[in-house]
Amino acid sequence: MSPVRRCSRTACGRPAVATLTYVYADSTAVLGPLATYAEPHCYDLCSEHSERLTAPRGWEVVRLAVDAGPPRPSGDDLEALANAVREAARTPRRDPSAAAPSDAVGGPEGRDSDPMEVARRGHLRVLRSPEQ
Repeated sequence: MSPVRRCSRTACGRPAVATLTYVYADSTAVLGPLATYAEPHCYDLCSEHSERLTAPRGWEVVRLAVDAGPPRPSGDDLEALANAVREAARTPRRDPSAAAPSDAVGGPEGRDSDPMEVARRGHLRVLRSPEQ
């Protein structure tokens, strides 16, 4: 299976850049940016077919801005990534060869190091409720 979504039109193998959705109740065809996931009742179209799109008589076509360039990470994405790296750097590293008693789920020794963390397995943590 190809990671690139293709145009839904028959015999067209170009990569999709836009998604077409019909709103039957309003007699409207909405053409917008490529949807994050392929939806069953939507149609992915290449740039040529999205430009030539026409709707049936009496229908309205709503065209949303389509960015033809490759997707770029937003400032929020980069900030979230930087925050995750900073948080990982602040977490104290334990010696994996030493069997820490806090690795046992529910062990009382694990509660001394962090009042909320009960156990840790790799990057996963088991937390207890604050009211306990």
